[in-house]
Amino acid sequence: MPVLMNLTVFNQSNRCDLFSCPESSVSPAVYILLYVCSAAVVLLTVCGNLLIIISVIHFKQLHTPTNMLVLSLAVSDFFIGALVMPAMFIWTIESCWIFGGDLCIVFSLTYSFLTTISIYNITLIAVDRYLALSNPFLYMNRVSVRIGCVVIIFNWCVMLIYILTFMYFNFTNSVMCPGECLIIVNEVWYVIDLIYSFIFPFSFIIILYSQVFVIPKKHVTAIRELNNHTRPKTQKIISHSMKSERKAAKVLGILVSVFLVCLLPYFIYSLLGNVIELQTEIFQELLIILYVNSTINPVIYALFYPWFRRCVKLTVTLQIFQTDSSLINVLS
Repeated sequence: MPVLMNLTVFNQSNRCDLFSCPESSVSPAVYILLYVCSAAVVLLTVCGNLLIIISVIHFKQLHTPTNMLVLSLAVSDFFIGALVMPAMFIWTIESCWIFGGDLCIVFSLTYSFLTTISIYNITLIAVDRYLALSNPFLYMNRVSVRIGCVVIIFNWCVMLIYILTFMYFNFTNSVMCPGECLIIVNEVWYVIDLIYSFIFPFSFIIILYSQVFVIPKKHVTAIRELNNHTRPKTQKIISHSMKSERKAAKVLGILVSVFLVCLLPYFIYSLLGNVIELQTEIFQELLIILYVNSTINPVIYALFYPWFRRCVKLTVTLQIFQTDSSLINVLS
């Protein structure tokens, strides 16, 4: 099933008697270790994405349309780490939902909204890279930070309206099983959500990124032709711009690929809901893999973006509080 449905969302034929809260069979030492590891993952997710948020907002040199999309993704990842991961880890370790029905609704709404936002942030990043590489001159002249911010705000608002509408029309079918956080989704909304949260964005991502890695070959030919018709200085500027865009596309391609690897197992298992008997434990494990993507993203930035490592150093050493620190050149 699509991401919007909670990890224990099944069709109308399922019943609460399929679920129970088994007694924990792990030793106290393992029990404590699980909580320590979970806390470490949550802390790494929150701090890592907070550093990205601070870097992009504070340093004016990073105020680009692409980085605005990176900022939007980091914000959604930050809230996943702060609001979703703790409840998810506790539910998994305890093998039981211990927070009650009201918090189940809040949890379902929060995780559905943030997960869908992440998917569409990745989709917008794919669109951004395609536009930047397919027509770099038009992109530089027409796509501004302001336009990027407008698109991001519009995206968040549309996602919120969709999630609220989705939850409103499915609350009448909701079932609060003891120890479970369960929402039953009708068949019509199942199809709508499948298209909106899975088929549409994933098709866009795959199609656009397949083009993103074909376009550079065309650029090689274009650069060769420009060498015969432009001045050396102009050649150098154009070539450097194209190389920068290709490098950004490769790094963001890694980001997108990791996201798909983390997300697809959950989607594939969800879509098997009408074929096999779904298990809550497997759903939880697959959703945790999905959420760990929010932890991995800052690591990807640290590995492939020198500017991010410089920003982290400036932030950790508190140099960002110095006068005019926002004007520091972090890209050199």
